[in-house]
Amino acid sequence: MRTFLNKAMKFSIVVHSAPYSSEGAHTALRFCRTLLDEGHQIYRLFFFRDGVHNLNRLAVVGQDEQNLQSGWDRLIREHQLDAVACVTSALKRGIIDQQEASRYDKPAYSLSESASIAGLGQLVDAVQQSDRVVNFG
Repeated sequence: MRTFLNKAMKFSIVVHSAPYSSEGAHTALRFCRTLLDEGHQIYRLFFFRDGVHNLNRLAVVGQDEQNLQSGWDRLIREHQLDAVACVTSALKRGIIDQQEASRYDKPAYSLSESASIAGLGQLVDAVQQSDRVVNFG
């Protein structure tokens, strides 16, 4: 196991960019995989602003494109990571869970089942609990 400075660290990752608007989300996904491969821990993934689009389970991606939403879902499930979409960012962009769909009388929900919706308090907690917080996008 190779680790940064030979010490396993606890990271939180904040993703600000949508999956296909820039390289930010893709770079964040690769960074997370590398961290885990090197023995580090990810305390929380926090998807903020347009980054919440990475958790959209209803997105359809062309066959010749990498499906980043599926990649995030797989990473979260495989490593049982805590993944949170900012509630304000998510609601404004139509990324909602079953509870919010019911609350707002919507016919479907779009948030990946591997993630949850929460407020900025979860980001504050992540900052306090982590050795490092890395932002993408």
